[in-house]
Amino acid sequence: MEIFGIPGLPEIVPGTDLAAVIFDAAAAAGRPLASGDILVVTSKIVSKAEGRVVDLATVDVSPFARQYAERWEKDPAVVELVLREARRVVRQVGPVLITETRHGFVCANSGVDQSSSGGHGRAVLLPEDPDASARRIRGGLRERGIDVAVIISDTFGRPWREGQTDVAIGIAGMHPITSYIGQVDPHGHEFRVQALCTADEIAGAAELVKGNLSRVPAAVVRGLPWERDDQATMQLIIRESERDLFR
Repeated sequence: MEIFGIPGLPEIVPGTDLAAVIFDAAAAAGRPLASGDILVVTSKIVSKAEGRVVDLATVDVSPFARQYAERWEKDPAVVELVLREARRVVRQVGPVLITETRHGFVCANSGVDQSSSGGHGRAVLLPEDPDASARRIRGGLRERGIDVAVIISDTFGRPWREGQTDVAIGIAGMHPITSYIGQVDPHGHEFRVQALCTADEIAGAAELVKGNLSRVPAAVVRGLPWERDDQATMQLIIRESERDLFR
């Protein structure tokens, strides 16, 4: 198995055909995409291509967002966007807002991010439908004769642990979970709950060759077998709230 980044992508603007520019950049770098690869794409460029970038000066800030921002020395326009993107606030401790997005993700600030936004005074929102975004990229590459799985990734924090890691927020073409339930280990113990979120593991591994400062927003995982699933969605990964001990 090997993991390598795709350098040389142009600055992404609304309307950019991501499948086309990724396909061309990989070929230009001498590592063309091949059927069987897993393509991991940072959500930031997906959002940019889909026009999910907001000029903070244009945001109509509610009284509540302004009051909260003033209390905790935050940008009121960013707070307003966080609240708009949230289905609900899960936890608020001081300046920290943990929200549940409309997608069902539980994360800090509804995934709203000002880094790598393309300019000062701008914020990037998560894609409207990351699964659909992944399917479009996969479809565009299939039109070019390449059959790959696609994962859209974003950086999330985790309960119990410091630091962040990239996880999958959108998927197309592959089943995201590898289950060992019902199988038996070498000592005869039957697995009853062991199921690995392969999509998250791949997203985290791809981050090792992407990074926040490298300007390499896409990576390829090659040589890792994956289970084809053309119906896969992130709903297979998101834990229902009734079973979530933290919500």
